[in-house]
Amino acid sequence: MNTKRRVLLSLMTEENDFQLEQAASARRAAEALPVDLQILFAGNDTITQSTQILRAIQGDPSLRPDAIIFEPVGGTALPQVARAACAAGIGWCVLINVPEYLAELRRCAKAPVFSVSTDQEEIGRIQAKQIAGLLPRGGSVLYLQGPSEHFAAKLRTAGAQSALPQNIRLSGLRGNWTEEGAMRSVSSWLKLTAANRLRVDLVAAQNDLMAIAARKVFQSVSDVTEREYWMNIPFIGVDGLPKTGQSWVREGSLTATVIMPPSAGHALRLMMESLGNPSSVQEKNWLPPESFPPVAELRPVAAPAL
Repeated sequence: MNTKRRVLLSLMTEENDFQLEQAASARRAAEALPVDLQILFAGNDTITQSTQILRAIQGDPSLRPDAIIFEPVGGTALPQVARAACAAGIGWCVLINVPEYLAELRRCAKAPVFSVSTDQEEIGRIQAKQIAGLLPRGGSVLYLQGPSEHFAAKLRTAGAQSALPQNIRLSGLRGNWTEEGAMRSVSSWLKLTAANRLRVDLVAAQNDLMAIAARKVFQSVSDVTEREYWMNIPFIGVDGLPKTGQSWVREGSLTATVIMPPSAGHALRLMMESLGNPSSVQEKNWLPPESFPPVAELRPVAAPAL
């Protein structure tokens, strides 16, 4: 008889290094737990994610998951799907988002309902401190953000704006957390601004992949002087995974990143511990971000000639 719990992990996309690390952290945690873990990727599409999860909830009861852990593609965190899961007695955990509906669901749910996140505003504040440390005399920052409706993108922006010195100007661009999407966005921006010779002193992105994507676009600029200029300003990101973000900082492709610990493995452990006792898990569970390298170790950059 199979006594293992079934847990479904729904993630945004396979085209993002942090999402892949989320999956890896869950697999590592699952190795030590009596759990059958299924991982689905939603192709960065909210409807796909909603459909995948509902199919699991409404499927054969003998194959239905005991719990669902998911990182929302969009900003709503699928409230109707969450209610359907709770009505079916399925545990529900939201990653990198703290939806308002959690408290309501926890009052009537028979299974655990909670979130595991990193303080997204604090990530923005850390990035603002990195920018201030690198540009103490102020300057202009090209700021590559995630999708406008995304929980993390909104809070990282709010955190950055709350902590930036007044002598720093942000010019916002939108990406979709992927390298390909960011390259399209930056390439379009570069064509539009080429005639204006807009000065940028630093490129900041809300994840490391988009920061690297921006660097690749500027590295391909045909004008040698302009390309050299872009290659001599700082590029900073967020996620700080050991094999990508931290590695890119060490090799000099990025100047700094913010380490955001993957939350899926921690969420899986909390879910397994609380499935028999839903009230034992807190509604909101936090993992702390940190600057890499520490802000105090960042040195002001000399303004390159344009």
